[in-house]
Amino acid sequence: MILLINPPAAKPCEPPAGLARLAGALEAHHLPVGVWDANREALLALLESAPAAGDHWTRQAWARSTTDIELLRSAAGYRHFSAYSAAVRRLNRLLAAHSAHAEVVLSLADYQHRTWSPLRSGDLLAAAEAPEHSPFYDYFRRALAARLKAAAPELIGLSLSYLSQALPAFALIGLIRRDHPGLPIVIGGGLVTSWMRRPDWRNPFAGLIDHLIDGPGEIPLLRLAGFHAPASGSFISFSTAEWPDYLAPGPILPYDASRGCYWNRCAYCPEPAEGHGYQPRPVQQVLADLGRLTALHKPALIHFTDNALSPALLRALIEQPPGVPWYGFVRITTQLMDQEFCCGLKKSGCAMLKIGLESGDDEVLEGMKKGVTVAQAGRALQALAAAGIPAYVYLLFGTPWEEEAAARRTLDFVVRHAGAIGFINPAIFNLPADAVDTLGLEVRSFYAGDLQLYYDFNHPLGWERRQVRRFLDREFRREPSVAAILRRTPPSFTSNHAAFFAGRPQLTSV
Repeated sequence: MILLINPPAAKPCEPPAGLARLAGALEAHHLPVGVWDANREALLALLESAPAAGDHWTRQAWARSTTDIELLRSAAGYRHFSAYSAAVRRLNRLLAAHSAHAEVVLSLADYQHRTWSPLRSGDLLAAAEAPEHSPFYDYFRRALAARLKAAAPELIGLSLSYLSQALPAFALIGLIRRDHPGLPIVIGGGLVTSWMRRPDWRNPFAGLIDHLIDGPGEIPLLRLAGFHAPASGSFISFSTAEWPDYLAPGPILPYDASRGCYWNRCAYCPEPAEGHGYQPRPVQQVLADLGRLTALHKPALIHFTDNALSPALLRALIEQPPGVPWYGFVRITTQLMDQEFCCGLKKSGCAMLKIGLESGDDEVLEGMKKGVTVAQAGRALQALAAAGIPAYVYLLFGTPWEEEAAARRTLDFVVRHAGAIGFINPAIFNLPADAVDTLGLEVRSFYAGDLQLYYDFNHPLGWERRQVRRFLDREFRREPSVAAILRRTPPSFTSNHAAFFAGRPQLTSV
């Protein structure tokens, strides 16, 4: 028996896609497997328990917590944005009250320790040495004992996708090591892969963790289980998912039709440096998977977790719709400038598209090697809007190719196309560690740590981080049309819930 764990803390709205891949591969080889979504369970355990102390607003949040949780699980909860937002704010207040004693700022979307950093291996080891300091300790202790008694696993695997999972995961690992010292532990996931592909990587976790997996985990995990020539194929299983317990108005089915990015040329992207090749599933396999999974689980929404959905897959979805609303990331292509094509996407169930535009300035886009122009982006947004598909637009400010005038041109672009933009995610550029040598910039650390994934840098055009932040706070976010777009972004859950407000997919309460 292999027990796979998704540790806190991340948005508890859908099961982890990575563990579904691993579980499917193990089940296909007739290996017993269990999936423990400790993220969902741990957050709900706190939300369903009274805080030890708190002010009037915290007591009110506790009194409303059951109602607020059920609101986020119901279709009715997404009809009024103000009621939804108030419920999320109250639940976040309750999580903050439960974690304050542990020097942690905890929410439905994040976990930040006031002293320890997930960027320092020494702090992760400290979390493992003192698991009782975690706000999840009581839950971990009870749940771990029950899971191990029921399953008696021979191997435990933890998947780390986000920095917000690192410190809680190491607290759980420390508890396993303390109470079950002989149980082998393996960790993998996107975060672990990024650590291991740093040029200066030296494993600081020897003695605590038995195996670290770099990249896709199916074959390494099967080899650990004794299969030295694993069968090839596409295996995905949500057989252990407890759909009604997630904070969503119906099951959200995460699905990755590919690994890597078919474009794979953006100058700032860490994927080429990390050696991530593009690995698409065959289109017919994707359609078959979706048919099987939607028949089994009756999802309210499909979440494509790909870096970018390929043009071939978009065409296939039009020709053979999955029968369920869906959303995911796309690149701006000539297809998306064609209103008829966009209308086909809408008919196929497309509830929203996420677009990493990054800038509204042609010189910046050229420097970033985005392969798109401002005019093309504008045509695509208008075609999508005419078809009734909201665009969730991602913007990066402060890139090495941008200066203040270019940032204002991005603001002008957003204002011109505000009616065609459903949501915006404006962010300040962080330089990926793996892109440092490629871009040749003079860098400096944000924080001292041996596991840094991003760096600050001396901007070649003098557009420094402090100036960028001031521009965003004083100009960009205050522009009336931009402010109106930002106000409709779902708090904490952001794009994971946005489609429920944007496309209004037909929801089935569970």
